[in-house]
Formats: sequence, C-alpha cells, structure tokens
Amino acid sequence: MNGAGKTTLIKCLLDFCEFDAGDILIFGLRSRDTHARARLAFLPERFVPPYYLTGEDFLRYMMRLYSCGYDQVQVGHMLADLDLSASALRKPVHTFSKGMTQKLGLAACLLSNRELLVLDEPTSGLDPKARALLKKRLQAARADGRTVFFTSHVLADVEELCERMAVLHQGELRFCGTPAELRNHFSAATLEQAYLACIQ
Repeated sequence: MNGAGKTTLIKCLLDFCEFDAGDILIFGLRSRDTHARARLAFLPERFVPPYYLTGEDFLRYMMRLYSCGYDQVQVGHMLADLDLSASALRKPVHTFSKGMTQKLGLAACLLSNRELLVLDEPTSGLDPKARALLKKRLQAARADGRTVFFTSHVLADVEELCERMAVLHQGELRFCGTPAELRNHFSAATLEQAYLACIQ
C-alpha cells in the first residue's frame, strides 16, 4: 500500500533518515554504524543512474564501489539472465526505457556479491518475462545464502519468494511471519484475502 512506510523503513535502515525509537540491526551492528552497510547492496524504488554514463560505464563504476572486478563474461551472463541486451552496455543510460534502467540497477546489485540485497519495489517497470527472470535470479541468490530484503505491492511475488514477510499499514507493523502463517491466522484461501483482513 502506498504511504504505508515501506520506503521510509528502508531509508532508516540505510541511515538516510532518523527514527524516533527502537534499533535496526544489520548483521548484529546498529544501522547507524557505517560498517553495518558494508555487506549490502541497495536499489532504490526510483532508480536513476547518472544520465551521461553508458550502461558499461555505470556497471564499471558500481563494481569499483563494491570493490569487485568487472568481469565481462559474468556481466554478459547477468544481462542475459535479466533479459537486457548486451548492446545496452554501449548506449547512454538517458536513452534507456524504465524497464532497461531497472534491469541495469538490478544487474549492479546482483553482481555486487553482497550478502544482503535491499531492493525497493524491484519489479517496478519490468514486463512479465523480466519479472519471471528476476524472481529466478533472486531465488538463486537466496539459495547461495544471500538475504534478499525487498518491498512489493505484488503479493504473488511475496508468496513465491519470501520465507518471511511483514505487513506495514499506515506506518504500523500489522504482521510479521511466513506467508502461510498470515493465511492461516486469518483462515484465508489466498494471501491477498489475508492481507485485506490484516489491514482492516
């Protein structure tokens, strides 16, 4: 739900804004500690890369920030996995569509090899094929022992991808647990029905 507080929570996690009470721990460290964020990669909801870079320039820049080498073969596989043409590497990012831009940002995050991926609405702007391919890639990341923390309005994606989920409504935490626990708690046939019952 828009305005529920999902993006604000991520901003707090990343120390982009202050919070009034409580603590956020990342790998056992308080989120205000810069070392806590050294092991994560982040993709914002409204991702806009520097307009003057090409796709390759952007990925090379991000790999330097993540202290990773730029491996052309690995990059090629990642682009294929996200259905982004290799020709995009040679184009300025200001010519990209919303979907192409999103795929580029996702590629940078996934190539970072960080243990924690923080993704705000990662399927935004993606067509059905790209969404399916991204979910496959996120499942592979999870199988590799990485944690994927993401926000979404698409409950089918939450049910398919998440071992644990939380429901935020009007800035209040209404539920935290597994998708099955949410359905069972409200005796609902679908996660969508359970969500509606949870926020009423």
